[in-house]
Amino acid sequence: MKILSWNVNGIRAAQKKGFLDWLKREKPDILGVQETKAKPEQLDMFLMHPDGYQTYWNSAERPGYSGVALFTKEKPARVTNGFGVRKFDEEGRAILAEYPDFAFLNVYFPNGKAGDERLKFKMDFYDATLKFIRKLKKKQPNIIVCGDYNTAHKEIDLARPKENGDVSGFLPVERAWMDKWVADGMVDIFREFHDGPGHYSWWDMKSGARERNVGWRIDYHFVTEALAPRVKSAVILKDVVGSDHCPVGIELK
Repeated sequence: MKILSWNVNGIRAAQKKGFLDWLKREKPDILGVQETKAKPEQLDMFLMHPDGYQTYWNSAERPGYSGVALFTKEKPARVTNGFGVRKFDEEGRAILAEYPDFAFLNVYFPNGKAGDERLKFKMDFYDATLKFIRKLKKKQPNIIVCGDYNTAHKEIDLARPKENGDVSGFLPVERAWMDKWVADGMVDIFREFHDGPGHYSWWDMKSGARERNVGWRIDYHFVTEALAPRVKSAVILKDVVGSDHCPVGIELK
């Protein structure tokens, strides 16, 4: 089973850049998309009903902002939007699909660069995610949490850690939460297969950073310890263009 995640930086823009052709070529069983920036009524039938897929959407109330979506070949037993917390759910940042033998949570975590208030919102959202997963684990120990986490966990996860120590996305408080996430039993499954530097999933478009591979690894598949042995491989599809992020993926037994 191939499971992919991609922050597309606008699903309608991605569609114009060949998103549906890519989906047809790649054939993931499950795809979590972040930063859709659209409501379902703004999308055409090709995006809403691509061949072989069912789609589910959680859009932000604010137009052209945030939003996540799920593309799945198998119909989940249940799909739920958000965490049941109004201030988070109005931004359309999470969608949970429950399958018979695992749960798949697709999340677009907030960016904290806009200032102290937004950083606090981000940290509160992190804590809400942890609380949500702890509750979910009680009924389903096999969980995948994919998406744009908007934080590089360790120095190896970005090209220039020293220059970014005071930048949101690599702040000590954000990295400490990632430590807590791991201590709670979540496994950064990519690092189980790749331990070297130079693996990034986001690049600053304005500076031409992608061509020089001066990037950040902020897109992840974290899995519960119970599910980790079933993961056969993990990849970053760095050659896929169309967004400032590239897709990341895992293969599940």
